[in-house]
Amino acid sequence: MEPAHAAARMAEVIETFHLDEFVDDLTERYSHGMRQRTCFAAALVHEPRLLIADEPTVGLDPKSIRELKVLLRKLAESGTTVFLSTHTLDIAQELADRIGIIDRGKLLGLGTMSDLRTQAAMDGSLEDLFLKITEGVGETAGVPA
Repeated sequence: MEPAHAAARMAEVIETFHLDEFVDDLTERYSHGMRQRTCFAAALVHEPRLLIADEPTVGLDPKSIRELKVLLRKLAESGTTVFLSTHTLDIAQELADRIGIIDRGKLLGLGTMSDLRTQAAMDGSLEDLFLKITEGVGETAGVPA
């Protein structure tokens, strides 16, 4: 990145993630949520076309979670591919255009909510679909794996 553009982007992500008053502190003093926000700021400063985030809301307060969800949706709408790995199924249902259901390392379902509802032969939330699609996977002789 050109230095002027990099400086502008750094100022933008510092503002976006409310890091202004902490920017000159050592990150070892940051709370878990502050570290999470700092990681997102660093990941987004170069305007990536692909963002991979593992459990992006862990450690964030409700306000920061809301802001992150709005930001991730904006990124996706602008053409950035956002790949989330999460156990928080309501966030996946709210944000994802396509969902993969993985259980014990196996991809058991992939598609839109509509596709997954068809696969599970039921309506319901992503949690309901997940439980239905993974039902019985890994069980042997009636004992859960």
